Amino acid sequence: MAKQKKTYDESAIQTLDPLEHIRLRTGMYIGRIGDGSNVNDGIYVLLKEVVDNGIDEFIMGAGKRIEVSKENNTVSIRDYGRGIPLGKVIDCVSQINTGGKYNDDVFQFSVGLNGVGTKAVNALSARFEVCSWRDGKYRSATFAQGRLVKDKKGTDKDARDGTLVTFEPDPEIFTKFAWNEEFIARRMRFYAYLNAGLRLVYNGTAYHSTAGLKDLLAEELGETDYLYEPCHFVGEKIEIAFTHTHSYGENYFSFVNGQYTNDGGTHQSGFREGLLKGINEYAGKNFAGEDVRDGLVGCVAVKVQEPLFESQTKNKLGTTEVRPWVVAEVRKAVNLFLHQNEEIAKKVVEKVKANERIRKELASIKKDARERAKKTAVRIPKLTDCKEHYDNPKNKRGAESMIFLTEGDSAGGSMIQSRDVYTQAIFSLKGKPLNCHGLKRDAIYKNEELYNIMRALGIEDDVDHLRYNHVVIATDADVDGMHIRNLLLTFFLRYFEELVLRGHVYILETPLFRVRNKKETRYCYSEAERDKALEAIRSPEVTRFKGLGEITPKEFGQFIDEGIRLLSVDVDSLESVQKSLDFYMGKNTPDRKQFIVDNLISDIS
Repeated sequence: MAKQKKTYDESAIQTLDPLEHIRLRTGMYIGRIGDGSNVNDGIYVLLKEVVDNGIDEFIMGAGKRIEVSKENNTVSIRDYGRGIPLGKVIDCVSQINTGGKYNDDVFQFSVGLNGVGTKAVNALSARFEVCSWRDGKYRSATFAQGRLVKDKKGTDKDARDGTLVTFEPDPEIFTKFAWNEEFIARRMRFYAYLNAGLRLVYNGTAYHSTAGLKDLLAEELGETDYLYEPCHFVGEKIEIAFTHTHSYGENYFSFVNGQYTNDGGTHQSGFREGLLKGINEYAGKNFAGEDVRDGLVGCVAVKVQEPLFESQTKNKLGTTEVRPWVVAEVRKAVNLFLHQNEEIAKKVVEKVKANERIRKELASIKKDARERAKKTAVRIPKLTDCKEHYDNPKNKRGAESMIFLTEGDSAGGSMIQSRDVYTQAIFSLKGKPLNCHGLKRDAIYKNEELYNIMRALGIEDDVDHLRYNHVVIATDADVDGMHIRNLLLTFFLRYFEELVLRGHVYILETPLFRVRNKKETRYCYSEAERDKALEAIRSPEVTRFKGLGEITPKEFGQFIDEGIRLLSVDVDSLESVQKSLDFYMGKNTPDRKQFIVDNLISDIS
């Protein structure tokens, strides 16, 4: 019997109150919900939104300490700012478009200017408490899923002014998640570097900085041999720091009003242009941008009164008015720094000239590689492309785009048959890629497979032309598969480190076991999940998937659609990248062998 269509009339029109809308359309307000395995997952956005309020107080000169604590899934944030005006405590955490950040006289450089942040935390929490202290008085309120359940006023002459917020993410929204302590610690460090003089304490660990972004560079690079002491400039609305290293590519840490914009934006592009102009002006040359910036690690933080971000999660600044004054400020600061530091200036110019020389030497190699590619095929071999791409603003689903780097034709064949042709591309590897650790950039152009991967991703000129938002390494869960995974990671970290730092590289998690009987089938991603399934299913049949090629196209469709499990590849610091590559992919075979022996897990008791 055909399903009867509902009439589209007045009864079909619904009006939701703002908090209901946040719970129904969560992604509009906090981006991805996630499970805590990605730094941009919703639970970290909730934490950030509350801490941002304390940061805003510090920026306005009120409160130099923020205390954050977490016990199980309950998070508390205490700042010592001015405190929310007591008569507006409830409205400020529950009424959309209500807050003091619309008043430029009160908050000049706030991250949260849309009046949504804390309200979203409230709406998405199973339990939410807020308490504000001002002039010896306080007001507290308790909410459940955004609904007020308790309101209390009183006197507390011993309490310091400020605000305390406690929340617990609602399991109805965040159905399965776990906090990653490294993500939280990294966020606390960034807050400290961006706000020199502010002290943050997370579960007893203090974070504090006196040199701002220069300290950030020092931590990221560690003992890495950077070429010269970083340039550091602090202005009224901008702070920058940069140096060159021996690495390839360019890496940036950019911020707006304390918010880390990992996708950059107009302030970052202004910084890049200003740096180029400053160095060229000092040297009296016309160096190419790629020569000036290859090997660069830079930081830029700006304060903007009304920042326009491209999403609620504020990963990319879109305010066009920012770029011109950033260019001017950076050009002036770089030129002055180089004139005041002649020894450093000499090293900068030498590095740029070396980059220029290498680029010209590579020109003929690049030309030969392109000619070989043209002779091989019109299309990139082994690439089955999708229709929507990340670098095309006209593609509405570009942000969903992903390319799977698969191990051989068997796995690639199954994925091709089960993929979404609009957003999922497949690149089938011929075998084990070249170990490019320690090799120069010309290795990419001399190796056909690496060159084709680079062409497929569209990153030959720069990462900004990346064609897929998600670069997914999909290899077998065996020794060979892990080796191929490491070789691909080495390729990206060696030549396209920024691709990883921007959060575009992932590992596809596929099931290790299938447990089923005639009535039920469960796919298990670990031995623990398998054992649990064995207890739940009667007379089960267990299949161990040795390779991706053993999974049928019908089954694969379940693993790369809405139920896809992607593990984000994250970097602790730039220094850790080099150390890891040297140890795991370098020529120290005896050390690795001993490491394996020392850490080998045996089932023999």
